[in-house]
Amino acid sequence: MALRRTLHKLASSGSFRSVYRVRALSTQTTTKENEGQSSKQTHFGFQTVDEEEKWKKVHEVFETVAEKYDLMNDAMSFGIHRIWKDIFMNRLAPTHGTKLLDMAGGTGDITFRYINYLKSLGPPPPGKESSVTVCDINQAMLDVGKVRAQRQGYTKESCGVDVSWVCGDAEQLALPDDAYTAYTIAFGIRNCTHIDKVLEEAYRVLAPGGRFLCLEFSHIPNDTLQWVYDQYSFQVIPVLGQLIAGQWRPYQYLVESIRQFPNQEKFKSMIEDAGFRQVTYENLTFGTCAIHSGFKI
Repeated sequence: MALRRTLHKLASSGSFRSVYRVRALSTQTTTKENEGQSSKQTHFGFQTVDEEEKWKKVHEVFETVAEKYDLMNDAMSFGIHRIWKDIFMNRLAPTHGTKLLDMAGGTGDITFRYINYLKSLGPPPPGKESSVTVCDINQAMLDVGKVRAQRQGYTKESCGVDVSWVCGDAEQLALPDDAYTAYTIAFGIRNCTHIDKVLEEAYRVLAPGGRFLCLEFSHIPNDTLQWVYDQYSFQVIPVLGQLIAGQWRPYQYLVESIRQFPNQEKFKSMIEDAGFRQVTYENLTFGTCAIHSGFKI
C-alpha cells in the first residue's frame, strides 16, 4: 500500500510526464545562440542544461545518495548488479603486477573485486607489486568507500595491494601519462559531460598495451523487452528511491541518463575514435548493460 500511495503521489505531481516524450539519443553538446551570445549546453537526464551546470547537478545527486548507494543498487537490480560486476572483473582478468585505475570507483565495488581476484591467484611472485587508484569526482562516495575498505580489510597491510583514494575529474585527470596497465569505469561514464574527453584521458594515462574496460547501462535490442524495462525503470525505480533513500529525484535522473547514453555500436565507435584498438562489447542481461573493451596499442 505504501508503494502504491507513493507511486500515485509522484505520478499525479507530473514528475513522470516527460518520460514518454520522443527524444534523440545524443551525448554531444549543442551550441545555442541567444541574442549574440552562445552557451554550450548538454543533457542532464531529459533536461537541457548549461555544461558548467551539469557537473554540479551530478555532484549533488551522488552527494545525496552516497550513504544509500549500495543498498539502492541491490534493490533496483534485485542484486544482479553484483553478478554484472563479477563478470566484469573476470573479463579484466588482472594478474599480479597490474596497476589499475578504477575511475568513478566511489564506494569500492570494483576495487574490492580486483583485490579478491588477485588473492585467488595465490601469493604474488617476488617484485610483482599490484596497486589500485580509486578515483571519483565525489568525495562523499570516496568516504563511503574508505570506510568499507577499512571495515572489510581492503588495506595494503591486510591484502598486500597498494590502495589509494583520489578525488578527481575523469575529464581532466591530474595523473601522469602511461601510468596504468588497466583502466576500469563501471556505471560512471554516462554521468560525465564530455564522454569523448573521458575516453581521451583514459587513453593518455594507460601505458602501451594497457586495457580499457567499461561497464555501463545500455540498450536492449528487443522492442518488447525494452518497453517492459522502461515501465519498470520509470514507474518503479524512483518510487524505490523515495521509500529506501528518501529521495526520488536522483533516481529519476538515473533512469533518464541511461536512456540518453549512446547504444552499443555508437559507444564502440567513440572508443575507437579515442585511439583504442581491438574494441569489442558484450551484452549482459539482454543488453540491459554492456561491457566495452579496448586496448592502447
